[in-house]
Amino acid sequence: MSKHFTIQQKREMKTKMAEVLKDDIKVLRTEFQKILIDDLVTALQNRMNVLKRIQEKRDP
Repeated sequence: MSKHFTIQQKREMKTKMAEVLKDDIKVLRTEFQKILIDDLVTALQNRMNVLKRIQEKRDP
């Protein structure tokens, strides 16, 4: 896995995340919904990178 999602992967992830959370985030303005979804996808990517590095150190 690469360190960053491709633009297409990030777009798809945002779409999926928005669909899953649509009922929970509908109380937010559209602008805030987009910010939240982008933050969640970025956080997921960062967490995956951290876990990948830990795994690589443990399983050389």
